[in-house]
Amino acid sequence: MAGTKSVRDRFDGIEVFVEAVEAGGFAKAADRLSLTRSAVGKSIARLETRLGVRLFQRTTKMQCLTEDGQQYYERCLRAIDELRAGEVMLETGRQEVAGRLRVSASVLFGRYCVAPILLAYARQHPRLELELSFSDRQVDLIADGFDLAIRNGAMGHSSALRARRLGSQRKVLCASPSYIATKGEPRSITDLTNHDLLAYWRSDHGLAWQLPDQTGSLADVAVTTRLRFDDLEVIADAAVEGMGLCWLPYWLLRDRIRQGELVELWVDRPSASMEFYAVWPAAQYLPLRSRLAIDVLAAELPKSFDS
Repeated sequence: MAGTKSVRDRFDGIEVFVEAVEAGGFAKAADRLSLTRSAVGKSIARLETRLGVRLFQRTTKMQCLTEDGQQYYERCLRAIDELRAGEVMLETGRQEVAGRLRVSASVLFGRYCVAPILLAYARQHPRLELELSFSDRQVDLIADGFDLAIRNGAMGHSSALRARRLGSQRKVLCASPSYIATKGEPRSITDLTNHDLLAYWRSDHGLAWQLPDQTGSLADVAVTTRLRFDDLEVIADAAVEGMGLCWLPYWLLRDRIRQGELVELWVDRPSASMEFYAVWPAAQYLPLRSRLAIDVLAAELPKSFDS
C-alpha cells in the first residue's frame, strides 16, 4: 500500500499543472476542472514544493511558465502522449476506426498541412468517413456539427471545448531579389517606413507583424500600407513579383525560398512563432477515430515545418 501511495503522490497535481498551462492561467484552469482558483493554486504550490522548483512566475494579473516549468510541461506532455498511445493500442485491438469524422481548418493551412496527413490517415482506415472543410471563418464546432478543428494562434477559453497543442509554425520576413536590388534590405523596424509592405487584412483591420527590435525582443509592429490582402497565398505571389516585403509562415514560403524567388531576411534574429491546436467539443468520451486523428496530427504536423 505504501508503494501505491508513493506512485499516487508522484502524479498528484500534474493534471492541474498541465491544465493551467493550456488554459493560460489558474482561473481558467479552475473553470475547466470545476475547482476553485485557490484549489488550483494550492495544488500547483504542492507540486512545486515536491519538485523543489518554481514552475510559474506569478503576478497579480497573470501566471507564466518559468524555464523549469516549460521543460517540465514538455516532459508531462510526452508522458501524456505515451499514456494516450497505450490506451489507443489497447483500444485498437478491440475496435476498428470507423464512422464519420468532420474536420475544420483554415484554407491554406488545411490544404497544404492538414489535408495530406488526414488523407493518409483515411487510406489506412477504409471504414472511416472523412469530411474536410476549409474556411478562414472560425466555425462553431457544436452548432456546425464538427468533430475537430485545427486552429492557429492563441486559444480563447470555453468550457464547451477542449484543446491540445500540436506545435508551432515559424513566421519569416521575406522579399524578392528584384525588390531588394531596387529598394534595399531593411535593417530595423524603423526602416520599414521606407518600404512597401504586403499586409494581411480582414474585417477592416490588419494583422500586426511581430519582429525583433533593437534589443532582440519581439515587438508588435502596426502595418500601414496601400497593399492589403485577405489571402496569404496572394501575398506570397505579390512578394515574388517584387511588390514588397511579406511576413508569412515559413511553410508557405519554403519552396519559393528554395527556388530563389524569395529571400529570407533577418535570418540571424529571433523570429515569431504561431502555435496551432486541435480543438474539439468537450465530452467524457472522445471516439477512437478522433483520438487517433489528433495523435497523427501531433506526430506529423511539426515535420511539415522542419523540412
